This record gives sequence, C-alpha cells and structure tokens, in this order.
Amino acid sequence: MSGGAVAAPDGRPRCPWGLSTDDYLAYHDTEWGRPVHGDDALFERLCLEAFQSGLSWLTILRRRATFRTAFEGFRIEAVAKFTDADRERLLADPGIIRNKAKVDATLANAKVLAGWPAGQLDELIWSYAPDPATRPAPRTLADVPALTPESTALAKELKKRSIRFVGPTTAYALMQACGLVDDHLADCVARGGGEPGRPAAPRSGPVGAGEPG
Repeated sequence: MSGGAVAAPDGRPRCPWGLSTDDYLAYHDTEWGRPVHGDDALFERLCLEAFQSGLSWLTILRRRATFRTAFEGFRIEAVAKFTDADRERLLADPGIIRNKAKVDATLANAKVLAGWPAGQLDELIWSYAPDPATRPAPRTLADVPALTPESTALAKELKKRSIRFVGPTTAYALMQACGLVDDHLADCVARGGGEPGRPAAPRSGPVGAGEPG
C-alpha cells in the first residue's frame, strides 16, 4: 500500500520518513512519539518546533546539540534571563537558525513561562492529549493529519497566554513528537513504544503527513 510502513535494512517495518537518513532512523526509533514530560523538556520541544517552521526537521535535528548549548539547555529560568547581548550572540551563531522572529519569540516565551508555577506548562500541554481510543492507527502517511481540533485548541490557548510562534500545525508537530499522540503507522515497529530488537508494546487506539516534528 502506497505510503505504508517500509522494511528497513534490519527487515523490520518503519514509517517511510524514518528511513531517509541515519539521523531520522535513530530519532524515529528512540524519540519520536515517546512521552516527554517536564517544563524545560517541553519548552525545548516547543522552541525547536517553532524554529523548524518552514524548514525540514532534519535541519533542526542536526543542529540540536548546538541549539542546546546556545540556549543553556533550554532551561526556562536561564533563557528568561538572557540579555540584549545574548540576543545578539544568538543572531550571530551559525550553529542555530538565525531568524530574528524565532529567536525573539523564544526569549519572550521563556520570560512568560518563568512566571508560571512549576509543572503548569507540562499540565497544560498534556491536557490536550486526545483519548487514544478515539484515534485509529494510521495505515499510510495519507492518514496522518497536519493538524487536529486538539492542536488548534492548544495553539489558541498558548497564544491566549502570550506564547508566540505556535500555530495549530506547529502544535500538532509538538503533540506527535512528545507522545501526546502516536502517529507511527499501524505496521511500524516503533508504534506503541516499540524499538528494534523487541516487539512493540500493545497500545489501544493510535506533521504534517510524513514529516516528523
């Protein structure tokens, strides 16, 4: 079936996008779709998904280590204290995406989130996770949406709370990447938290289509 899971070199089926590069394969098998919790960890993903907007996720993935260094591990309290000098440093750093709007949004978002109680970002984002029983496993990439009512609602709520640069599509990429939804294809070995070398764990119910976030 076109767009369905494809056998990898180890003979086990994967989502097609996971086979395009070694970087994607490792990310697909060990990170994408796994639950992510913690305010700082989710802030990092929120920032990187925003930086990815209009680009390939592979561009971000290959620069992630440099991003983490530039933004002090995406610790909210640390980034919230960045100065104008830090902003200029970031805009001159060839190891990240030097987009003024995205850099400014990251710094502004950190300042907003620094004022939230511990755990509130985690609680807010995960409150938009849909019931897995309502989401049949996608059989092909065409079955994977680019956005959903939940991601639209999450983006709207974040905007209401002064969080910038997160639209419905970016919010859905975040939901996919952080395990709020499981958009690994039905026959993919990584669905339900499975990894190469062990069977996928059973799980009821189930980036844009095909492009990870």
